[in-house]
Amino acid sequence: MIFLKFTQKVALLCVFGFTLFFTACKQDKKEETQVYKLNKDVANAPFFKLSLAQWSLHRTFNEDGVDPFKFAEIAKEEGFVGLEYVNHIYNKQIEALGFDKVIDSLKTMSDKFGMRNVLIMIDAEGDLADPNEKLRNEAVENHKKWVDAAKKLGCHSIRVNTFGTNDPVLWVSSVVDGLKKLSAYAATKNINVLCENHGWLSSNTPVLMEAISEVNMENCGTLPDFGNWCVKRKAGAQWGECEEVYPDTYKGIEMMLPKAKAVSAKSYDFDENGDETTLDFPRIIQLVKNAGYSSYIGVEYEGKRLSEIEGVRATKALLLKSSKTVE
Repeated sequence: MIFLKFTQKVALLCVFGFTLFFTACKQDKKEETQVYKLNKDVANAPFFKLSLAQWSLHRTFNEDGVDPFKFAEIAKEEGFVGLEYVNHIYNKQIEALGFDKVIDSLKTMSDKFGMRNVLIMIDAEGDLADPNEKLRNEAVENHKKWVDAAKKLGCHSIRVNTFGTNDPVLWVSSVVDGLKKLSAYAATKNINVLCENHGWLSSNTPVLMEAISEVNMENCGTLPDFGNWCVKRKAGAQWGECEEVYPDTYKGIEMMLPKAKAVSAKSYDFDENGDETTLDFPRIIQLVKNAGYSSYIGVEYEGKRLSEIEGVRATKALLLKSSKTVE
């Protein structure tokens, strides 16, 4: 009887021990699989983060009637982690609800979907390069509320316009004054003021970088856009038919990158291989990597053949594909 009980105890211990061993092995295997997956995900991740520029969906919000407060939700569904707002898309909402209520609502929605607010692109608030000092100062004042909004949202920057004049000497002196005044205020809120190649002399990179150098403030930088290289349009218009293009897109981007605090991946159309038909994305992404930039790259589709959401997906896919070609 004693021997039988002893045998049963040994058997139970053996079974229990095997169960523990088997469970431990399974747990180790599971942990190893998770670590492998994590390492694989890290190895395959691009060197930059992906944000969605709201301009990619401007027809969706302005013409198709989709609520622009759904921007964070849409971006989340498409696999983005950052948001780049366009101020004038919310004009109707600001008129109806008030400025502060709109900004608070955007913060609520971005928090709800776990999105990072990156920047606000500012249009129609005056020209920081206007040769008329009175108008230039008014533009500075108009932009201050957007600096405050960027601070409330947790953005790091606003993007401004600097059309002004096509006279390089007058433009540099005017834009330096406007940028210094706004950047001084933005610095008190820890917000950057970014100049994009957005037409006229802002797309003439040597002239733009001369101005940025003269401003000489840490929070005044650039937002290189892959496109937007028209320096002269028909009849002197800000937008419309282009008559003259900056001659070296890639050199222009390279010159802007040392002062870049954001990057915009503009796209227009794609071929059967998914490559952009007018821009060499792998070449540009290599320039971005060479410059040591590793923050957000905003997807900004501006084509018409694909739907806006299809264009966003195609641009994102091309960015990810291009990131695998960099050295």
